[in-house]
Amino acid sequence: MQIYNTQIDKIIELALEEDIGSGDITTLSTIPENTTAHGRFIAKQDTVICGIDVAEKVFHKIDETVCFKAYFSDGDLVKTGDVIAEVDGNARSMLTAERCALNIMQRLSGVAQRTAECVEMVKGTKAKIADTRKTTPGMRALEKYAVRIGGGTNHRYNLADGVLIKDNHIAAAGSITAAVTNARRFIPHTLKIEVEVETVDQLNEALEAGADIIMLDNMSNEQMAECVKIVSGRALLEASGNMDRRNLYEVAKTGVDIISIGALTHTIKAADISLKFKLNQ
Repeated sequence: MQIYNTQIDKIIELALEEDIGSGDITTLSTIPENTTAHGRFIAKQDTVICGIDVAEKVFHKIDETVCFKAYFSDGDLVKTGDVIAEVDGNARSMLTAERCALNIMQRLSGVAQRTAECVEMVKGTKAKIADTRKTTPGMRALEKYAVRIGGGTNHRYNLADGVLIKDNHIAAAGSITAAVTNARRFIPHTLKIEVEVETVDQLNEALEAGADIIMLDNMSNEQMAECVKIVSGRALLEASGNMDRRNLYEVAKTGVDIISIGALTHTIKAADISLKFKLNQ
């Protein structure tokens, strides 16, 4: 998995702390201490699966003796009825870990599936599908990982990753030119500068100022096609703004390099996956 283990550990620990509180009172009061059980993760829909390794880590955070056996890997397409993984071990431990493991796998699979659908929509064009920082608080590392599993690419991970000058920055700086000039003086040469524009005039100013990437915000396809001609490869062009409601293939045909979609992570439906237990005899 292309995420630092410390990031995963922090996310899992917070999720378990949030879910368990002072103790799983239902499990503790109903299940004898030494009871063992068998569980199966079952796909209730066709989906790109994601988060299998994280689900395993959730169980092992609760009880390292739980046995987790996966039959698929992240990025695989599972079909309705497929057994994704099986778990065996102490019933109390497995019941306590179950909801967090499912929440993470369902959420990440939903992100991966939606991303894969968007990538398929622009197939045959040069446009790349990218995410944004509109992620679930605390879940960014995993959700951006799920975007990559679905075939998409990541925009900046956080505010330190690159300069993205938006409308409020422009208003506060006085102009696009002033904002870009100030940024160039401040940042190392290894960082790129992106500028959000809403009009052709702003596009020309951003080009003249030396922007590396230009975000075309809420423009029509016709406007974006015009911008592509004007820029003529002098900067990367990113289409943005309610892209989840647009015909992505038509957007891609304008010639933009990137289509960023906040809905990949902030407006997705979690995949339908169940975890069914049975008592070991």
